Amino acid sequence: MSSTTDKIKGTANQAAGSVKQSVGKVTGNTKLQAEGAAQETKGTAQKAVGDVKSGAKNLVDKVKKGL
Repeated sequence: MSSTTDKIKGTANQAAGSVKQSVGKVTGNTKLQAEGAAQETKGTAQKAVGDVKSGAKNLVDKVKKGL
C-alpha cells in the first residue's frame, strides 16, 4: 500500500471512529464507544505508517540525488 493510501485510509478510520464514539456516547452504548475508540486508534496508526513510508521515500530520493 502506498503512503498516500495509508494516510487516506487512516483519516477515514479516524473519522469513522470518532463518529462511532459520539453516537455511542449519545445513545449510552459503551460497546459502540469502544469500537469507535479502537477504530480511531487504528486510523492514527495507519496515518503514522503512511508518514513513515513517505519519509523513507523522501530519504531514498535525497540519497539517489546525492549519488
